[in-house]
Amino acid sequence: MHILDIFRTSASTCSFEFFPPKTEKAANNLYQTLTHLERVQPSFVSVTYGAGGSSRQLTHDLVTRIQQSTKLTAIPHLTCICHEVTEIDDILRRYADAGVSNILALGGDLPQDRPAYDRSRDAFRHAVDLVRFIKAFNARGQHPHALGFGVGVAAYPEGHPATPNRLVEMDFLKAKVDAGADYICTQLFFDNRDFFDFQERCELARIHVPIIAGIMPITSVAGMQRMAQLSGGTRFPAALLRAVQRASHDAASVELTGIDWATEQCRELLETNVRGIHFYTLNQSKATLAVYDNLCGLLPHPFGVREPKPGSPQ
Repeated sequence: MHILDIFRTSASTCSFEFFPPKTEKAANNLYQTLTHLERVQPSFVSVTYGAGGSSRQLTHDLVTRIQQSTKLTAIPHLTCICHEVTEIDDILRRYADAGVSNILALGGDLPQDRPAYDRSRDAFRHAVDLVRFIKAFNARGQHPHALGFGVGVAAYPEGHPATPNRLVEMDFLKAKVDAGADYICTQLFFDNRDFFDFQERCELARIHVPIIAGIMPITSVAGMQRMAQLSGGTRFPAALLRAVQRASHDAASVELTGIDWATEQCRELLETNVRGIHFYTLNQSKATLAVYDNLCGLLPHPFGVREPKPGSPQ
């Protein structure tokens, strides 16, 4: 489904994110995870794209396999770094031919083995350039869907680590939306106050596309430390750290603490009519399904369906 159709029919979307497996064993484990998650009928699943396009073919293979062998709508990530125009055009054509209707357009990270890479050689310096290119691709009628690719972009409720000026950061986000982005998916966060503040700043900036909240349940102390290292500034509230510390004597207790915290986050977000929740799964289903099942016990229809209607997807 095109993302605009998904928003028109879903009161709040539910989605999951995966990364492409690198081994046959990992691939088999992932498809077992997909089998478990498919029962909850998520609005879509997204597939990450390695730094500098390092997992380009793996991402394409996983997305097309999901499209062809499941009932899930797959949204591939696509990044700017280390790409030429012809490469991006070829990727879009292949996805269009495979029936993929949506793209998450990102700036991307430098590959670890090329820390001195010269970005001036890239055809697309920023995500906004990629959004414009995808929209131009749509305008040329190169996608079989009448609307072309739906386009999502990323945002950081706690602030982008590379843009400490929060006013300039919102200008960059507004530029991506003005270039044609259909929705925003946020980086993970652990304090809903950060997300609510971000929503208000979007309103002030006249950003009116749907905003999906990124959630990741903590499953271990080591995982939380790794998350802090990779996420570039994610804030862990003192109450969460205290709860994890109390449970740290037992791995299962830490996982339950993370599930309970994520459940409460999602409950509050859904009760305030968030347009969607995006679960960062790390290719595992247990914690995500536990949060989902908890929400079904707390709320009558946590991810309700509404009748299609014309007008704004919001």
